[in-house]
Amino acid sequence: QVQLEESGGGLVQPVGSLRRSCAASGRTFSSYAMAWFRQAPGKERELVAAINWRGGTTYYANSVKGRFTISKNNAESTVNLQMNSLKPEDTAVYFCAAERSASYSDNVQWATYGYWGQGTQVTVSS
Repeated sequence: QVQLEESGGGLVQPVGSLRRSCAASGRTFSSYAMAWFRQAPGKERELVAAINWRGGTTYYANSVKGRFTISKNNAESTVNLQMNSLKPEDTAVYFCAAERSASYSDNVQWATYGYWGQGTQVTVSS
């Protein structure tokens, strides 16, 4: 059984920074792509960033490109999301997600993410 445990998040002022972490267990972490999604009130869940199984290929939504960085540590079975220059519109519940089946593909934005963390609120406000 795949388990994803998230940490980090909370309240931060505009232009501030925050780091989200996700620890995975239950299977060989290094074989799967990982991603971060977010969902704001009244909006659909959207893909924010994704990283391939080796950690060498990444994808970012246009809205966060240049501000957010996703990283994957296969030795520690963790994936992180460093969020800089945060804006009020980044306010949302953020979810860690794991690829359902190993595809070994670099097209991480199209992967099927079938396992989810519990989600944590990130609020950007002064």
